[in-house]
Amino acid sequence: MEPAIDLQSVLKEIDEASDLVTLQNVKAKYLGKQGVVTGLFKKISSIPQGERKAFGQMVNNLKKQIELKISEKRAEIEKKMREEKERKDRFDITLPGAIRDSGTYHIITQVMEEVQEIWLSMGFEIATGPEVEDVYYNFEALNTPEWHPARDMHDTFYFNRNRLLRTHTSPIQIRVMENRKPPLAIFAPGKCYRKDTPDTTHLPMFHQFEVLYVDRHVSVAHLKGVLETFVKRIFGKDRRIRLRPSFFPFTEPSFEVDVSCGICGGVGCRSCGGTGWLEILGSGMVHPNVFRNVGYDPEEWSGFALGMGVERIVMLKYDIEDIRDLLRNDRRFLKKFTGVNI
Repeated sequence: MEPAIDLQSVLKEIDEASDLVTLQNVKAKYLGKQGVVTGLFKKISSIPQGERKAFGQMVNNLKKQIELKISEKRAEIEKKMREEKERKDRFDITLPGAIRDSGTYHIITQVMEEVQEIWLSMGFEIATGPEVEDVYYNFEALNTPEWHPARDMHDTFYFNRNRLLRTHTSPIQIRVMENRKPPLAIFAPGKCYRKDTPDTTHLPMFHQFEVLYVDRHVSVAHLKGVLETFVKRIFGKDRRIRLRPSFFPFTEPSFEVDVSCGICGGVGCRSCGGTGWLEILGSGMVHPNVFRNVGYDPEEWSGFALGMGVERIVMLKYDIEDIRDLLRNDRRFLKKFTGVNI
């Protein structure tokens, strides 16, 4: 007895299934609990004994062929689905990557680190101190008593009569000398504050570094030697310096230090006012009164000190005309210095 089912029609129906849902429906139609092939198995018990075995074998063979075809069709559909997903999700590794802005240190920080490395390489060690300072450390210990006219240009932001925002990093020198005996060589960087009205060359907050060297028999020659080394390393080997007599309460003698103009080579141009020189920092030999204030004997010890604004270096090094550009957060300006000195 032949099963009442056309195998070729079933295989064709399976082959025409275009997705897994349709294929599952075809499977249920023939092999499900109420399916056609399942119904044939249920009829076996009603088949005459002599034909039952042959009928069962034919139904079983029919089931296996349908299952095999469904399995092959399922694999085919799943392969197409994977290929379609890969096509949609395909990432072309030959395309250029997305351009993202990379962060960097501000140019002031970059220059401060460059300056720091120069002084460290010459044997100076870093020293730090508080930005909120006592009047004694900011003025009096540095030979600038209350009546001294030099305090007028330095008077700054006070919290009370005895507490203020430091006007320079020189108080660090006093604090170090109070706690240490010579010889010593320190580099003191940090923020400073003065009551300056912002303009092209002044800010009420700026960055400064000071250098102090104390030992026996220290002279102006030592001061000039380290200044020449520093200037040539920060501005270029062709730059020259000159020392002009000046006045600072905490040094004697005192000097303003000029560097030869990098634009005209010292010949004279509009940038240097026709002089061929640009003022960069103040320096001098430590005043004996400063040594006495920290318990050093000025007859035994001598030393030099110098200080400079970091923004001043940035402006000279990169030809910046307005110091306020460093704080305006203009991305066009800041991007010029991305990775300058990292």
